[in-house]
Amino acid sequence: MRTGQKLPPTGRVTLVETRKAGERFEQRGRGAISNQSGRYEAETRQAFDDGWGTIEDDAGRLETVLMKDSARKIITFNKSPDISFDRTVNPYRGCEHGCIYCFARPSHAWGGLSAGLDFESKLFYKDNAVELLKRELAKPGYVPRVIALGMNTDAYQPVEREQRLTRSLLEVLAAHRHPVSLLTKSALILRDLDLIAPLAEAGLARVGISITTLDRSLARKMEPRAATPTRRLETIRALSEAGIEVTVMTAPIIPGLNDHEIEHLLEAAADHGATRAGYVLLRLPYDIKDLFHEWLVQHVPDRAARVINLIREMRGGRDYDANWHERMRGGGPVADLISKRFGRAAARLDMNAPRGPLRTDLFRVAEDKGGQFRLDV
Repeated sequence: MRTGQKLPPTGRVTLVETRKAGERFEQRGRGAISNQSGRYEAETRQAFDDGWGTIEDDAGRLETVLMKDSARKIITFNKSPDISFDRTVNPYRGCEHGCIYCFARPSHAWGGLSAGLDFESKLFYKDNAVELLKRELAKPGYVPRVIALGMNTDAYQPVEREQRLTRSLLEVLAAHRHPVSLLTKSALILRDLDLIAPLAEAGLARVGISITTLDRSLARKMEPRAATPTRRLETIRALSEAGIEVTVMTAPIIPGLNDHEIEHLLEAAADHGATRAGYVLLRLPYDIKDLFHEWLVQHVPDRAARVINLIREMRGGRDYDANWHERMRGGGPVADLISKRFGRAAARLDMNAPRGPLRTDLFRVAEDKGGQFRLDV
């Protein structure tokens, strides 16, 4: 990012764009503008104009690389008091959707990779996920609760078309009658209706579709390889017509960028069959802050300073507040106004009814030998 003023850590900021004509940073079909070094690296690298004009050259097409990630366990447990599930299964690390705001981006730094372009182009898949899940569900004393499938990175990102890991995991959960929740931006979830619909009918599955904006141009810049907003609305309709209750997640809400769409977006989702709605305010932990600032200056330079200032107003003057509950909703007048607008729109559309629990009493465990299920559970 090249600006006339360096961003201070806190306080209000004015950005002045000073890019040269023809200067390009973005990769076509990618969300991040740069590939900053991970926060654990000893060295950092930054591009600068040395007078020879090479910084203005196109970088060439960035190909997606898929690598095996042989995990030792597949169910990840958490004790976070402000989320509705205590365990997740993530078949992939990194996400090709390339959403610039993705809270999972900093996790790539653990492997010495960047939260920027690396996160959306250097992907990992857990080739032993199915075997691990079977083993962990069969452990003595395992107590079933809802498994959130693909909550760190989207379980239905493009590579799932060939890998089919998510479908295989769903098959295991269906065989065990284990409750599962899914949240995605992808229409690929419709491929698995034959598994999800019976689970939902039995009270064992729920689905959320994430829609950040109805503006196709903004979506293409902000979440370049996710399904278009129209396609996501069509996915809500198809799921609803299959008898599956669908929650629309307007996440994240970004003040000054997409918050004006709250009412219209919820109306469109309700018209297509969504029965519940939720939202999360934009979160900018760790590396995401700088990546998001870069993206703003590149794609919406006229609004960049205003968006950053509004975010800081809702985070006590900082880019992010990691305190439980505050991290999802923010504080202050702007955050309160967003909360009230969302609540009133959801109530008017009858999308704020409490969500009932999924069943856990149908869970059954396979014997170690022969793959037969016990009949006394």
